[in-house]
Amino acid sequence: MAEGHRSTSIRKKQIMEAARKLIMRAGSEHVTVRNMAKEVGISEAAIYRHFKSKTEILSFLADSVADGLLHDIDTAASIGFSSVDLLDDILRAHLSKIEQRKGLSFLVLAEIISFGDKSLNKKVSDNIQIYVDRLKLLLADGIRAGLIRQDVDVEAASLLLFGMIQGLVNIWALSGYKFDLVEKYSELWKVYKESIISR
Repeated sequence: MAEGHRSTSIRKKQIMEAARKLIMRAGSEHVTVRNMAKEVGISEAAIYRHFKSKTEILSFLADSVADGLLHDIDTAASIGFSSVDLLDDILRAHLSKIEQRKGLSFLVLAEIISFGDKSLNKKVSDNIQIYVDRLKLLLADGIRAGLIRQDVDVEAASLLLFGMIQGLVNIWALSGYKFDLVEKYSELWKVYKESIISR
């Protein structure tokens, strides 16, 4: 029984990875059950043994992407807010991973949105909100520690931070990855940091 469960878990990961590869290689219009089955090397019927539909696969993929993004924040948050640079460290780690995988996380989310499925859009929206809420908590910790200005609106500051990262990744991908993502981020971070730090 344990062996069967492990096989199911591995197969689900393979199917989600196939969807991810198809999104990145060919775009959302090529993400079909047939193409995913071909990518994994199994039948379409085998896909349906693990997932009810393409929508369910993409929903699981959206959760997987979000879990990866949230992991770094939660790990850093468990250490405690020691400086504004903690935020910088978290985002730099995210961008380094994104750069290594050619923008995979944020681009996959953007492609999932392009399907126009309301349930998927809600899933991505909910996951992004969780990410923004985590940033908000870190900013609030910084205010309590006296490291971030008391008058900073954490809602606006967290959305601005997310928008800065998402926008930068989009520009980088559209340019054909022609500039150093982390280096460009560093320039933006200096401007952002100056706007929130306590004097």
